[in-house]
This record gives sequence, structure tokens and C-alpha cells, in this order.
Amino acid sequence: MQDELELMADADARAARYIGSVQTRRVFPDQEALDGLGRFSEDLPKEGRPPAEGLALLDDAGSPATVTSNGPRYFGFVVGAALPAAAAADRLIGAWDQGATLAMTSPVSAKVEEVAAQWILEILDLPRESAVGFGTSATACGITCLAAARRSLLKKHGWNLDEDGLIGAPALKVVVSEKIHIVVLKALRILGFGKKDILLAPVDAFGRVDPARLPVVDDKTIVCLQAGEVNTGEFDPFPEIISTAKAAGAWVHVDGAFGLWARASAPSRHLTEGIELADSWTTDGHKWLNTPYDSAMAICRDADALAEAMNSDAIYASGSKKAQKNLTLEFSRRARGIPVWAALRALGRTGVAELVERHIAQAKRLATELEAAGFEILNRVALNQVLVRASSDQTTNWIRSEVERSGEAWFGGTIWNGRAAFRLSVSSWRTTDDDIGRLIALLIRLQGQARREEVSQ
Repeated sequence: MQDELELMADADARAARYIGSVQTRRVFPDQEALDGLGRFSEDLPKEGRPPAEGLALLDDAGSPATVTSNGPRYFGFVVGAALPAAAAADRLIGAWDQGATLAMTSPVSAKVEEVAAQWILEILDLPRESAVGFGTSATACGITCLAAARRSLLKKHGWNLDEDGLIGAPALKVVVSEKIHIVVLKALRILGFGKKDILLAPVDAFGRVDPARLPVVDDKTIVCLQAGEVNTGEFDPFPEIISTAKAAGAWVHVDGAFGLWARASAPSRHLTEGIELADSWTTDGHKWLNTPYDSAMAICRDADALAEAMNSDAIYASGSKKAQKNLTLEFSRRARGIPVWAALRALGRTGVAELVERHIAQAKRLATELEAAGFEILNRVALNQVLVRASSDQTTNWIRSEVERSGEAWFGGTIWNGRAAFRLSVSSWRTTDDDIGRLIALLIRLQGQARREEVSQ
């Protein structure tokens, strides 16, 4: 026991030192740190090695090669840093080592996740009767929601999916945006939908589905919409599209990995008008709520539909329709809802709203000052996403790679309407206005360097 406690104390001390360094450490590791990863290329030991030695190796060789996504100047993939309250809760959960399958395997997990589910519905103002499953990602949670959609539509047409399977079932179709996120397509592929089953809905100049050009939908259709397009942060026109879809008997699913959190703030809530009329939604915790990876939620208006689609009751482990094993893909699972509970409890309604509003203001500042400096801003900055382009594809990509090489910040590249761009995602609770100023200064300096080199050539 003493050895175990000493090892845990060592791990806590090393973690604390790492957290203490995130304000100043490189955001992307340098070549020396990357080369140091070679220390892990060792043969499987014949005899076990001391755990403290392995922990030291992980820290000494691993920590320098991390991307500091837990810091203030990481602007990639709409990922937030882990809030102290959520990270601490996650640490305690690890010590508990609970199998959060149902109440008899972890009464505390069942209770806290039940409360977390209620709070999620309140802060996102979604139908209170909805079921909330805490899963690993928008991909996994998307699979659960879309599986419930498929099963529900088939059931309405007299087809028992559980008994008869998919072969010979009534043909369903799916309508998705031309700008749909790849994880939704992945979920549909896993569920057996091929390209011929998926209809692309044309979008407008901002990347929103155009209601006037929406493919014909009926009561054998799943319509997938977006709250926060991954490049522009735009929102599909929910009231008109959902009204059309519901009148036809279709199921509407909303991918709201980060954009759904706009509902938590009064100034941005209008972007999500009508979204509550959908049938299911997905959102992440490790994005704008700033919980540790991996945290996401599957939310389904028809609680029975989700519970029936995901049911995994066994003679030795049966539970209610609220049991998380009956709402998610996982049977054996940890209590992913507890860090969500901890984050919401620590922030409260006001804290979540302030986080959203601060990041939107910072994104707008980025767009305004970069545009004034000669960059092209490709989106309207409706939310916390800024889509940027320099004078050419080559310069755009060069600036992004130079930022990475500098270690001052990190963000990802993308392609928008056939041209190179990069995305600046403002999502971390650690990001201050000073950090935004540093990023602006860095980008302007690199742009000037690129121009001088172009002139010299």
C-alpha cells in the first residue's frame, strides 16, 4: 500500500509541475523533444520494471513531446483546456476505479450522472424529457442517436429491426449538408448507409443548408443538421428546415459538437433558434465546456427510443432505461458524466455564459485585426471560429507551419471552397486577451516576412 501511495504522489507531483508550465511551454514540441520519443522504442521486458521508473520515463520523455492543448495558445479543433474542477473530478474517478454501468456497480456514478443529465438539458434548454447518454465523442454519440433514429423510423413502418435485422427492411434515406462533418458520415457508414442512401443538401455562401434547395424528405428520412459548421461556425436555419422535416414525418438530428453551447448565452442564443424542435442532438464536453477528453453527450427527445436502441440488459446485469449502459455504446464504462457535472457546478449558468461570450468576443477581435492587417477572413465569425487566408495557398500554408515551428501557438489548416485556409478556434478557458494579442502579433509578423521574401524573389 505504501508503495502505491508513493507512486500516486509522484504522479500527482509530476502532473502539477506540468500544469504549472502550460502558460510558458511550447505549444508544439520541438525536434529535440520529438526525437526523445525514441526512448520508448524498447523491447518488451522479460521481467517487470519498477512502476516509478516507467512513470519517470513517461514524464521525462513524454511530457516534452506533448502538444499543449491544455494551455492558453492552442487554437486547434475547437478544443478547450481542462477546467481544474473537471480535471480534479476526473482524477478522483480514476482512484475510485468504478465501472459506471448501472447503479449496482456504482451508486455514486449513477446518481451524479443523473444530475449531470438534468443540468445539461437545463443549460442547453432542450426538452426536459430527453435521455442523455454520456459517451466518448461526437462520433460515438452520433452513432447512438442515428441508430435510435433508424430504429424508430423502421418501427413506424411496421419493421422490427431487433427481430428481422436490416435485410429486406424498408429503405431509408439521409439528408445531410454539403458541409457535413466527417464524423456524421462515419457514423452513417457504420450503421450501413451507403453513398446512394445519402442526399447532399446544397448550402449558401456561409455554409448553411439552403431551405429552398432541401432535397425532398418523407417519413423514411433522417435529416442531419449542424450547430456550428466546423470551419465557419455557422448554423443551419433550423426553424424552416425542421418544420418541413417534421411535417413530412422525418427524424431530425443536430450535430452540435461545439455550437450547441451557444444556447447557454443570451447574445448568441438566437443562432440556435428552433433547434429544440429536433429529435436528437450531440455535443462534446471536451470542446467548449472544457472537460478532459473524452467527453460527449447523446441527447434524444424520445428517451424510450434511445434506451431501446442501445439496450444491453443481461440476466446478470439489468437496469432501467436511465442506466448509462442502456443509453450509450459502452457496457463497461467509466463515469464520463461526472467531469461534466463538476464543470457545470463550478461554472454555473453565469460562468458558462461568460465563457461563451468571452470567446466570441476574442474571435471577433482576431477577425477584425487580422483583416485590417491584410489577411482575408472567409467567414462571418458568428461564433468562436475564425477562418483565415493569406495572399496565396503557399503563403497560407507557410504561415501555419511557421507558427507550429515557433512553438508560440498551434492551429490547424483546412480547405474552404477549394482554397487553403487555417482555422483559429477560441475555446480554452485559459486564453486571455493578451494571448489573443500575442497570436495577432505573431501572424502579422509572419505575414510581413512572407511579403518581404516574395519581393526579394
